[in-house]
Amino acid sequence: MRVEGKRVIAMAVIAVLAVSITFTVYLSLRRTASPVEVIESGCVRLPPPETVGSMSVEEAISRRRSIRNYGDEPLTVQHLSQLLWSAQGVTDPAQGLRAAPSAGATYPLEVYVVVGLDGVEGLEPGVYHYNPHQHCLTLILQGDIRGKLSNAALNQRWVAEAPVNLVIAAVYERTTARYGDRGVRYVHMEAGHVAENIYLQATALKLGVVAVGAFNDEAVQSLLNLPSNHKPLYIIPVGHPKP
Repeated sequence: MRVEGKRVIAMAVIAVLAVSITFTVYLSLRRTASPVEVIESGCVRLPPPETVGSMSVEEAISRRRSIRNYGDEPLTVQHLSQLLWSAQGVTDPAQGLRAAPSAGATYPLEVYVVVGLDGVEGLEPGVYHYNPHQHCLTLILQGDIRGKLSNAALNQRWVAEAPVNLVIAAVYERTTARYGDRGVRYVHMEAGHVAENIYLQATALKLGVVAVGAFNDEAVQSLLNLPSNHKPLYIIPVGHPKP
């Protein structure tokens, strides 16, 4: 009886351990997986952005640097959600106001996301367009084009190596229709506002970014299959800084 009792206890312990290990693996997968949801419009819904973080604005400003060397670790969908929200996310749905200031709230900027192979957990490689009103992404071009984008950016290797590149494009007539030629200046100011928001958000997320302005405009526009009036202003590589 004593031997049989020990055997029963041993089997019970093994069963408990098996259940515990299975549950631990399940929780790990729940934490690391990034399921994406496609809504009716065909957009990939992004998770809601966080509006309270662990790093103060002052610390993010102090730590902000341009980072050009990235590790192989992919971004999460939450990372991408935060970055896009900081760039052009809607912060006041009632009035349609966004994260970055805009002259006359004309919002001339469009954000495109170039995702590399295994660049973002749960997302296929390709070129996506950000919809700030629905906070979602529309796939407009399949495949990893980072190498070609790097070529268009005068062979800057960080464009090819970053898991993600954000491309900021301008639709000038949205602003010049109200302010005339001076609206061009306002659009460029706004692009700067957006880039700094991305820098500070990336810093708070312990990610690295660098603003790239040297590239062949026509080549980038053609490569990303942008509408003729969407003029690229920035390429911003994003990734985990390499130690």
